[in-house]
Amino acid sequence: MTPVPEGPREGIHLAVIMDGNGRWARARGLPRTAGHQAGAKAVRRVVEAAPSLGVGTLTLYAFSSDNWQRPRLEVAALMRLFFRHLRTETAELVENGVRLSLIGRRDRLPLRVLASAEAAEEATRGGRGLHLRLAVDYSARDMLAAAAERLRETSAPVDRDALAGALEDVLGDGGATDVDLLVRTSGERRLSDFMLWECAYAEFVFAPVLWPDVDDEEVARWLAEFRARDRRFGRVSERAVAG
Repeated sequence: MTPVPEGPREGIHLAVIMDGNGRWARARGLPRTAGHQAGAKAVRRVVEAAPSLGVGTLTLYAFSSDNWQRPRLEVAALMRLFFRHLRTETAELVENGVRLSLIGRRDRLPLRVLASAEAAEEATRGGRGLHLRLAVDYSARDMLAAAAERLRETSAPVDRDALAGALEDVLGDGGATDVDLLVRTSGERRLSDFMLWECAYAEFVFAPVLWPDVDDEEVARWLAEFRARDRRFGRVSERAVAG
């Protein structure tokens, strides 16, 4: 069942491209799967810390549509990891008031992964402490194309609001506020087809830390940098006016 839309959520919308699991493992002489397991522990740390740091919505890029091109054994290991954590973490998400949503395509996911994800969505739909959105089999271009196709089937005028509404329908989680802060770990500096529409006015941080090493102090540094910036949204800076 699709979670009921609940309207805008207070707090910062933080989106993270979780990069560096493979390099973290390679630096330790471990298989890539060990990096993904360590990365899952980092997800838990960030989810636990986010509400106290002023984050209302947390969107994590867990698996892109392009990631299906990775070695078959690695993809299978990732799907097992999703399945296991969706099953074992749901009760704690409920206890902590976290609402979980999956965004991205669902038709290509293994059935047991999809069933676990939808069960977790249903169990957590009443959560009001944090909206956790996992982007799995996600492509921003595909989402925008699907939204445009949905609009093509109607006779309504096509404008920004119409496309935004269609995109919310395609994502299926009731929508979310625009991204305030987008972070990519591991020092890479590209969007990789993630949240292209929602990041129109996002602030960017490209952090050198590898994702498995992220903790609450690292997230606090990102947010401190974000809060120190002057967000103008096309207007004249309030600081400039005041000066």
